[in-house]
Amino acid sequence: MTFSDANSLFEAFSKLKILVIGDVMVDSYVFGGVSRISPEAPVPVVLANNKDKRLGGAANVALNVQALGATPIPCAIVGDDIDGEFFLKRLKERGIPGKGVIVSTDRQTTVKERVLSGAHQLLRIDYETDKALTAIEQKSLLAHIKNLLPECDAVIFEDYDKGVINKTIISETIAEANRLGIPTVVDPKKRNFLDYKGATLFKPNLKELREGLKIDCDPTDLESVKAGAKALQETLDAKMVMVTLSEHGVFIKDNGDTHLIPAHIRQISDVSGAGDTVISIVACGLAAGLDAKRTAALANLGGGLVCEHVGVVPVEKEDLKKEIEKFDLL
Repeated sequence: MTFSDANSLFEAFSKLKILVIGDVMVDSYVFGGVSRISPEAPVPVVLANNKDKRLGGAANVALNVQALGATPIPCAIVGDDIDGEFFLKRLKERGIPGKGVIVSTDRQTTVKERVLSGAHQLLRIDYETDKALTAIEQKSLLAHIKNLLPECDAVIFEDYDKGVINKTIISETIAEANRLGIPTVVDPKKRNFLDYKGATLFKPNLKELREGLKIDCDPTDLESVKAGAKALQETLDAKMVMVTLSEHGVFIKDNGDTHLIPAHIRQISDVSGAGDTVISIVACGLAAGLDAKRTAALANLGGGLVCEHVGVVPVEKEDLKKEIEKFDLL
């Protein structure tokens, strides 16, 4: 499908519902300044002046989907704890449906706490579990997924290796989505890397591609990237493979067609969350009928834009519109 301008594209996005399956978490930030080294140990002393908590992990993908104008429906598990309460409250405040989120007494809510001085991250503390789902949790999550799928236009798997996504969740969801004609897009991690057979689009970064297939892939050698993407596409029987190459841009393979989209020059502050933005744009683009090349180019723009901000933040729709018009993307 073609769009005359950015406004018509985002109008199409506004009609979409995107199911976001994966590991949700809370991103916690402590902001402050450093003026001395601790007398107790050779570490900086941070004088904290502000704290912030945000939706993170797969929930940041949901925020990106919402920022694009579509309706995200998270399908995930949080703990029966104070951070889980915060998570559900913040979802409600942001107007994001919580009907797909399960509260479990057997898991804790994942929290990533970052300590920053200016634009520099000094320390990160993680509170989490990555244990496998219980049989009851898996059954409940699958029931939620299958109940919500018919009302959705695309599915995002946002895998952070925290245990919510497993082989059964993957295979049954993809099979049902394919039966319903709903595209599935994947932002993978190591544990389930080769389990996403039959997905519409699989999006590893270069490191994940190398580790997942145990191959050497040079981002400056296009033939090397093409070979890696082809091997991955054949292994997973995926319609499309898209590899993010950091400062080298984005590569996408759609059946016989391949495209390398160069990165745009940016003032990089923080790369955290760029992958969340990319996969969100990919899902909305494919669901709206954009072709592979334009979808990759749009995701490349959005991923670069969020790197200009400190911390994990969703893409700004108006900024993305300006970039689309600047580079005559459509």
